[in-house]
Amino acid sequence: MPFDRALKIAPSILAADFANFGAECRAIEDQGADWVHIDVMDGHFVPNLTFGPPMVKALRPHVKTVMDVHLMIAPVDPYIEAFAEAGSDIITAHIEAGPHIHRTLQAIRAAGCKAGVALNPGTPAEAIAHLLDLIDLICVMTVNPGFGGQSFVPLEGKVATLRKMLGDREVHIEIDGGVTPKTAPGLVTAGADVLVAGSAVFKGGSVEDPAPYGANMRAIREACD
Repeated sequence: MPFDRALKIAPSILAADFANFGAECRAIEDQGADWVHIDVMDGHFVPNLTFGPPMVKALRPHVKTVMDVHLMIAPVDPYIEAFAEAGSDIITAHIEAGPHIHRTLQAIRAAGCKAGVALNPGTPAEAIAHLLDLIDLICVMTVNPGFGGQSFVPLEGKVATLRKMLGDREVHIEIDGGVTPKTAPGLVTAGADVLVAGSAVFKGGSVEDPAPYGANMRAIREACD
């Protein structure tokens, strides 16, 4: 995964057809997705239940780009090895999910994955000031995690603060929640370079008719140019 700051679209399969995940992953990549974003929820840290390591492992053969695995679970540490062995390229953990975030990030890197840290909307940028040399990605939640399709929380100022804090470090800033052609441009201007989008990518399309996926992603990119 060579680092670059070119804008990346990472469709969230939480908005895909649950009966056709493998085909959906292939479809979004064929239509121009840069990464595939997998939201893992435990029904404890967030009020929803989604996927575990077996699903990640099952999807790995269908994902040719970057498998971006976002763990909205607590505790995190006991599951890092399983998600790494399942084929994750990036594993992101929430700073709010436990008391030992340094240990978590070190464990992710030790497992051979890129390490991400996620911030809920109410968590300030300064909360990760001491983590900047341990991470490869910051995931800024622009909704409260747990469900797709929530209302967007405007946090362009937070993104700008993080970009300034990072300096020249090779760390991605990812936005997760409510990304659309309307909300994306301000976030990219502020410093984001990875956009997670669920319904904004998958709306109007299907495995049988994936062209709308490409059109939706192009609309986000063009809005940010």
